[in-house]
Amino acid sequence: MSILSEAVQAELAKQAIELPSWAFGNSGTRFKVFATPGTPRDPYEKIADAAQVHRYTALAPTVALHIPWDRVDDYDALKRHAEGLGVELGTINSNTFQDDDYKFGALTHEDAAVRRKAIDHHFECIDIMHATGSRDLKIWLAEGSNYPGQADLRGRQDRLHESLQEIYARLGDDQRLVLEYKFFEPAFYHTDVPDWGTSYAQVAALGEKAMVCLDTGHHAPGTNIEFIVMQLLRLGKLGSFDFNSRFYADDDLIVGAADPFQLFRIVFEVLRGGGLNNPDVAFMLDQCHNVEDKIPGQIRSVLNVQEMTARALLVDREALAAAQRSGDVLEANRIFMDAFYTDVRPALAEWRESRGLPADPMAAFAESGYLAQIAADRVGGVQAGWGA
Repeated sequence: MSILSEAVQAELAKQAIELPSWAFGNSGTRFKVFATPGTPRDPYEKIADAAQVHRYTALAPTVALHIPWDRVDDYDALKRHAEGLGVELGTINSNTFQDDDYKFGALTHEDAAVRRKAIDHHFECIDIMHATGSRDLKIWLAEGSNYPGQADLRGRQDRLHESLQEIYARLGDDQRLVLEYKFFEPAFYHTDVPDWGTSYAQVAALGEKAMVCLDTGHHAPGTNIEFIVMQLLRLGKLGSFDFNSRFYADDDLIVGAADPFQLFRIVFEVLRGGGLNNPDVAFMLDQCHNVEDKIPGQIRSVLNVQEMTARALLVDREALAAAQRSGDVLEANRIFMDAFYTDVRPALAEWRESRGLPADPMAAFAESGYLAQIAADRVGGVQAGWGA
């Protein structure tokens, strides 16, 4: 008898994790970007690679786009291409961190002309959302300052609010603005949206269609991320996750690689707060595969999220609540840890097979020959990477 009850299996069957198009392009560190044979050369090939992840896992039905990296002439054609491969287009991510004009800010810039350019870029992103059927506009701002006295901290917050207001007003009735935060980098003295509280303050002032995006790599060491998850769910403002993993800062490694227990704790709070399989809370990846093959890296990532979700679903929540009410510290911790230590991998493999999926998606993909095929087919042209 499987350790995964029918109720647990039903929840797992509904799980969906959005993939980032940029994870399939070349990436690296500040020192080197490593090329890989078969790397996509355009958004069409990125989506084709992303569709392989969904084919072997049934976990990744949507692909997020990054503008201008994924700009095309015909978004309806791109949408049809994705649907023909069994996936759909998802979140549209804006980019205001690679133009020279944005050296000292974009939506927060002192110069109204620069702010106008950044706002208009977001208008373009919203137009693309209309064309692709995307719901969410995700904004991450690489804005701040490096030195005390360099910038008017309050003035920048005021200008950010005004810029976001204008973008928010342009959204369609069924569209959302999701504001990400990051406590440092590339700015080192202050960042304009450094934490969940600042993001929350900005989106709360906009309205119901503005939410917070939580990137698991965007926190200071020792931060209790699951507490933030709980609070944002409690406040009704957790719009999406960017799942990845970090050892030091924003490493963008495979989710769960550094601290699988943290991922388990986060997913448990998602369950506790009603966020699992909730259409208002998007599970997404935001990762770069610098030295490993990209498609297997994404397969491993979604499987890691699935595994920790299965473990979190095994927590006996009634027994846990009883132990918490009675103040039985050790019993509460035991119940929690027993679920985390449960090896669900054999049960998940059996369950996948029952659904017509490979028991081991990593092995099945490796045996497919897809990587060799694209390495042979994608010769010439410019490989996608940072900025393309």
